[in-house]
Amino acid sequence: MKIKRFFAEDIRRALRQVRESLGPDAVILSNKSVDGGVELVAAMDYDEAAFIKQQSESIPTLSRSYQQTTTPAAPQPQADPEPLRRERATPQVGARVEWSQDPTLVEMRREMRAMRRMMENQLSELTWNEMGSRQPMRRDLLRRLMSLDLSPDICERLVSQMQDLESPDQAWRRALALVASEIPLAGDSLIEEGGVIALVGPTGVGKTTTIAKLAARYVLRHGHRGLALVSTDSYRIGAQEQLNTYARILDVTVRSAATPEELNVVLNALADKRLVLVDTAGMSQRDVRLSEQLSLIDSGNRMVKRYLTLSSTTQQSALEQAAVAFGAGQISGCILTKVDEAASLGGAISAVIHNRIPLAFFTDGQKVPEDIHIAHANTLVSRAVSLAQEQSSEYNDAFLSLALGGVSSDAHG
Repeated sequence: MKIKRFFAEDIRRALRQVRESLGPDAVILSNKSVDGGVELVAAMDYDEAAFIKQQSESIPTLSRSYQQTTTPAAPQPQADPEPLRRERATPQVGARVEWSQDPTLVEMRREMRAMRRMMENQLSELTWNEMGSRQPMRRDLLRRLMSLDLSPDICERLVSQMQDLESPDQAWRRALALVASEIPLAGDSLIEEGGVIALVGPTGVGKTTTIAKLAARYVLRHGHRGLALVSTDSYRIGAQEQLNTYARILDVTVRSAATPEELNVVLNALADKRLVLVDTAGMSQRDVRLSEQLSLIDSGNRMVKRYLTLSSTTQQSALEQAAVAFGAGQISGCILTKVDEAASLGGAISAVIHNRIPLAFFTDGQKVPEDIHIAHANTLVSRAVSLAQEQSSEYNDAFLSLALGGVSSDAHG
């Protein structure tokens, strides 16, 4: 096995030296940054068995798990020594040496990961620059879509669907139309179909105020007799009092329930109501009591539809986690709140697209019931564009190449 050290200004030149000196079958053993560039250690005719043997000789004792799983063999009669040597050379079941914690291998894996990240970053930058020279319109379109704070994978997928681009403006309009077509919508089914509707979601997203807006919207359209409100929030101080205030203003029935038995009794008593809105306790997606709250909703005899309430001011990663924690597959729709407070809507739109949750309403203020609207995809996309124009900030090439490179890296494992 031939081992050689290489120095170069960057990783590409170093890899070229390795390929020219040792050939395409060379194995990179380590890499690190040094003054003036990078240092690679590569090997030709790499013998893994010899390397492992060398490492095993440097370890004085075997791991405890190996000592426990290996038992002395019973004495055997003398026979031909050649089969015995072959048997000793064959690994026994359970007699496995764990080399994963060997310092040399741990350091080698760390250096290999660092080198992979370095190469991915540089390849992403090269791909981005090449796109700029060969497909400038596509690169400009990616930049504009990313300025909406849409997820990089969505931006890349949308741009890949664009064919025969005639002008930047035409490409931009077509891209926005594709974004709107990706957003799933629920329509006004919550109000029109009725039933038992429970608003679930993280704390502080405005579920109680949203219930008041939905209730007022129903009363204006169908009157107050077919509507009832229920609170299961026994955690937050003043939560039930707030709902009681809204109920008095709208002249509708209001009840509270803290246990599955109480909720079952309340829902049975309200069986004659066309629409029952249930206000649940806001909980973090990491709260251990979340499953208990969701079980409370599903414990009754009447079917309860879950509508996930999300704040558009929340980061996309937190929105994605909340969608999973509150059972994205069992959610009938989504209500997006605090649109008027958001700096961008791309994260919320991306979360809805990724989890395929139909968007029913969005809210943009505290007024009841004026500040709640049926969700229309074109309206949300237009507001996202307006917010991006207000920010008037574009990501630089380095950020965009890294973001899109991360998408490609995830796609290939």
